Amino acid sequence: MNDVRSDLYPPPQALRDAAHISGMAAYEKLVAEAEAGPSAYWARLAREFLSWKTPFTRSLDDSNAPFFKWFEDGTLNVSYNCLDRQVERGLGDKVAIVFEADDGRVTRVTYRELLARTCRVANALNARGVKKGDRVVIYMSMSVEGVVAMQACARIGATHSVVFGGFSAHSLRDRIEGAGAVMVMTADEQVRGGKHLPLKAVVDEAIALGGCESVKNVIVYRRTGSKVAWEPTRDHWLHDEMGAQSERCEPEWVGAEHPLFLLYTSGSTGKPKGVQHSTGGFLLHAALTTLWTFDLKPDDVFWCTADIGWVTGHTYIAYGPLALGATEVVFEGVPTYPDAGRFWKMIQDHKVSVFYTAPTAIRALIKAAEADPAVHPDRYDLSSLRILGSVGEPINPAAWEWYHRHIGGGRCPVVDTFWQTETGGHMITPLPGATPLVPGSCTLPFPGIAAAIVDESGNDVPDGHGGLLVIKKPWPSMIRTIWGEPDRYRSSYYPPELKGYYLAGDGAIRDAKTGYFTITGRVDDVLNVSGHRMGTMEIESALVSCTALVAEAAVVGRPDETTGEAVCAFVVLKGARPTGDEAKRIANELRNWVAKEIGPIAKPKDIRFGDNLPKTRSGKIVRRLLRSIARGEAITQDISTLENPAILDQLSERN
Repeated sequence: MNDVRSDLYPPPQALRDAAHISGMAAYEKLVAEAEAGPSAYWARLAREFLSWKTPFTRSLDDSNAPFFKWFEDGTLNVSYNCLDRQVERGLGDKVAIVFEADDGRVTRVTYRELLARTCRVANALNARGVKKGDRVVIYMSMSVEGVVAMQACARIGATHSVVFGGFSAHSLRDRIEGAGAVMVMTADEQVRGGKHLPLKAVVDEAIALGGCESVKNVIVYRRTGSKVAWEPTRDHWLHDEMGAQSERCEPEWVGAEHPLFLLYTSGSTGKPKGVQHSTGGFLLHAALTTLWTFDLKPDDVFWCTADIGWVTGHTYIAYGPLALGATEVVFEGVPTYPDAGRFWKMIQDHKVSVFYTAPTAIRALIKAAEADPAVHPDRYDLSSLRILGSVGEPINPAAWEWYHRHIGGGRCPVVDTFWQTETGGHMITPLPGATPLVPGSCTLPFPGIAAAIVDESGNDVPDGHGGLLVIKKPWPSMIRTIWGEPDRYRSSYYPPELKGYYLAGDGAIRDAKTGYFTITGRVDDVLNVSGHRMGTMEIESALVSCTALVAEAAVVGRPDETTGEAVCAFVVLKGARPTGDEAKRIANELRNWVAKEIGPIAKPKDIRFGDNLPKTRSGKIVRRLLRSIARGEAITQDISTLENPAILDQLSERN
């Protein structure tokens, strides 16, 4: 690995001077405070950033590790901290949410209006018998109503479980059943890319499958007015339920360890895991990381492009920005409708200053911009931007450079954030006013996060050597358990051989000179080719760095009798998909490129070309399907969340 140059992209001086965390000395001071007394450090921040009904007297309880508890004897309410507190501070007339619908219509909602709507929905839930501790499944698209539904649950102490609006009826049923939900909140339809997609019909199908007997009521937001099937004793229109309710609702003050939400994650094997997050610890990290990672200021316009169905939409849409009294953009649609300039036009129109999106979206928009000059970001006024963020997977250096140059104009720091559903918020990330940036590296741990790289026995590995990423000490926003499966929680995240460390499940390497972290891919995505361990992300980055040819790439392994595993690459070119001899020629060119960038051992044995990669409607590449294709297996997994299922047949063609 090449030595990392820590001075490659230093913080712009003007930004550094005005930053919440200004310069590396300020960062190192926080790190030193956390190392000297972790419990006292987090307790100080919890008192500073959150409003408590009953102040806590105990910070960390580790007596039943790894089932850690934070601020347990304190009480608070998340909705109060996000909404009432802002109104009481004089921000009632400040715009909380700028909502842009799929068709471009814009609605602005102030903090006072958002509080009133949340209270009316909270009262409606109470009127239907939902009480503290009950679980409510939210199956809605990106909307103000989706955020309000989450806030309303938090207001009355109900635990919400948001399910992404692209999941199938079977997946939804599994999550309703797993959570034991008493209510489902949904919409008649969602609108994405000019298309009306069913939601209420999927809820009906999920309930009809059986196992959802706990559901007593279904509340339906009328988004499109489309006719839907109706069960009068169970189904209720949201506007009817809200109509008779007061705009005042006293918050339910809950203990800091009260479950705020469950969020189900699915892997390539096993049933979905219900990740359980607490109230106090989660909200603290949501607010803290929103403030420090994005250097958020009172006049910023913040836009996180994630869906509320994923954890990013929880932390950096529904809770973090609102806990700070920020103005944020919420977007219903997709980045390519009506054309691939949609993101850039929205940044221009809404004067977005902090923009947070996924590498997958960036790479797709690079390809679109180079194919059609009319949607190139250089044609838009993006001068309002001051901070860029990346989330969801490691961003390869070529995409980082394009993002920095064409979206940020070379002046906006790119915060490449590493974290997980289970961690609740950022774990390793640059701080834009402090950290010199290196494309492809998430740089340094967030202050208070004790990240390390160890071997399979939990021993630290030398810098410059790859290993398992772990967190050595508990932190407030960490997963509390897997809902209903404490043994699975312990075995998944705290295997006994790792000395009580939290296992992130990712491989990483730390630069010997700077101490910067680079994520090499999931542990199960680390290939062993002829005894050489290689991260799939490293090979993907090498392919995409061939900027003359490659727009996007995904790498998986498949069994090989000679080498143990073989590298299989799925590649989207900047030009047309090649076939025949042309495909063979380009494949050989790319193999030689990878050999030059990494070494001959990393050369992909198989290269498949496609017009795209299999992605969910939120833009995430579904690598488990690529593994099946690489191995020549029939696709038996659920593909209902795919945006482009036809691409699977195309990628199955060998070159």
